Amino acid sequence: MANSKGAKAVEDEVLRVLRMHPQGITDEALDAALPSMSLEDRATTINGLLQANRMQLLKTSNGKIAYKEVAAEEAAKFKGLSTEELLLYQCIKAAGNTGVWTKDMRFRTNLAQPQITKILKVLEGRRLVKSVKNVNNPSRKVYMLSELEPSRELTGGAWYTENQFDSEFIHVLREACFSYIQRQGDVSLGAIATFIRAKGFSKVELRREDIQSIVMTLVYDGRVDEVEPEGDDDNEDHYRPAVLGVPDSTALTNVPCGVCPVMSECHDGGVISPQTCVYYDKWLEF
Repeated sequence: MANSKGAKAVEDEVLRVLRMHPQGITDEALDAALPSMSLEDRATTINGLLQANRMQLLKTSNGKIAYKEVAAEEAAKFKGLSTEELLLYQCIKAAGNTGVWTKDMRFRTNLAQPQITKILKVLEGRRLVKSVKNVNNPSRKVYMLSELEPSRELTGGAWYTENQFDSEFIHVLREACFSYIQRQGDVSLGAIATFIRAKGFSKVELRREDIQSIVMTLVYDGRVDEVEPEGDDDNEDHYRPAVLGVPDSTALTNVPCGVCPVMSECHDGGVISPQTCVYYDKWLEF
């Protein structure tokens, strides 16, 4: 290199400037930040950092190329990976916690499917990426970085355990909420949420919306009433035990005519009639 500082000193100088711009720095801005460095030294250093995975290439919103530092410990994870493997890793990283499936990988990277399959095995073997099942489409696996928690859209949120709808867990939460509302008489949604979280019923974080959806099932079942808050400063939803509960069944809900497959042929004096219907007689006795 032409610069007498030596290759290591030049590299350290470039990395110092990159650390001052964690979101990335354009080539023009990097040149301006290093006025005493020759174009040859800068180009050689940039190529060396890219090959060592200590620098990442970005594209700005206006289409310009920018550089971003990659931490040494982060770069060690990618040592020995090919250009194609790094390209696919960046594609998966860009998808975030919603993940990306192989068809989209092909479209975004222009890599062939057999090549993508091979690269995914390498990245999974290094524990850089992981596959996650989508509860809405169990046959489709998506890939994301190993350290990310999948989004609720993928896992189904609190109501799914290992991609299966957890009806038993929901039943436990419903009864816990109902018992608390019974004891309190009139309680806000915030208080119910605080109680549920404090009891540690769930291994995943329950959002306020999750708990409200549980309480609303009690409202729809007629076990709980939704009431207006009393004070002007209270903007929360309030709930109390239902004043008039909904019975499991009534005489009218058991009328056999509602489910009779030959009701259209039933009439007075006919082969099928109310006078000869055994189910009608049983209902009248009930």
